[in-house]
Amino acid sequence: MRELNYGEVIEKLVSFIQEKVGEAKSNGVVIGISGGVDSATTAYLAVKALGRERVLGLIMPYYNNQDVDDARLVCSSLGIECREIGIKPIVDSFVAGLGFQPDKRSLGNIMSRTRMVLLYAHANAKNYLVLGTGNRSEFLTGYFTKWGDGASDYAPLINLYKTEVWEVAKLLGVPERIIEKKPRAGLWEGQTDEDELGISYRLLDEILWRLVDLKMPKEEIAGELGIPVERVEYVENLVRRSEHKRRLPLGPEF
Repeated sequence: MRELNYGEVIEKLVSFIQEKVGEAKSNGVVIGISGGVDSATTAYLAVKALGRERVLGLIMPYYNNQDVDDARLVCSSLGIECREIGIKPIVDSFVAGLGFQPDKRSLGNIMSRTRMVLLYAHANAKNYLVLGTGNRSEFLTGYFTKWGDGASDYAPLINLYKTEVWEVAKLLGVPERIIEKKPRAGLWEGQTDEDELGISYRLLDEILWRLVDLKMPKEEIAGELGIPVERVEYVENLVRRSEHKRRLPLGPEF
């Protein structure tokens, strides 16, 4: 992986948040706090940039599990305003209006888009910006819900790979239990990110960095990492298949 000076990375992230909030003449930022390392890191950066009084955390569970406790821990450790909104009644009302039972992936997308609506409702009411929590690993592979967790005004971590976010989190003092736990989106019971992606974040990041940033040939990547070329092709397919998720809607030119 690339070598970064994480002290300088944090300074750049903090300056970015300050700059964008200032440009928009916003009163502060709102962040969806999931209990995972990405949202925790984003919240810690926002407090460092703006102060705790200008950061609102929304905890929006569908299931009540350990993630909710971890999200509360983030808010309490930072001393930020925190609001909990159980989204199950909202999501269930959407499902009731569909006229059919969505599969678990579609239901997960509804959950994610419900959270987006709530974040923007609070942002509009307070003249805040919505800070997204996505990282480069998820962005490049399309591992996010379009118009759900992929929707935000700014996403400070969008150009940091997951393994790099872990390093930033350690330096910021994010609670160890949040850094160490298996990443999961909380879209259904037992779901984990790496199970869904079909690859560990550490290997994924090594491949993505060489494939996307260095533009190395697939065979060379496989040889350097000591893996079958099929693993590289698998990641390449994730990137290619999700291209539409990384841009606004397009139409024909006239």
